[in-house]
Amino acid sequence: LHVDRQVIGCSDHDGEEAYNLDGEEMWFADFIKREGVEPQPPFIDHMTYQDRAYQQAEVNQQTCKSNLDVVRTAMKDFKIED
Repeated sequence: LHVDRQVIGCSDHDGEEAYNLDGEEMWFADFIKREGVEPQPPFIDHMTYQDRAYQQAEVNQQTCKSNLDVVRTAMKDFKIED
């Protein structure tokens, strides 16, 4: 059995999207260089991701930041219990 994970996260100024397989990073979005990176070692059979994976990562970041704004608005009137 294999364990694969997709990580998507964002803040006001930063974001992250990565795909992992069995604890190894297989692909991540480099939002500074505006491209997807496949940091796989040369001794394995190279796995590649679809051509539009980076574009999808940008869309996911927009959705994440929009959801962050919604949650902040919804939570601003909640009182913190001691």
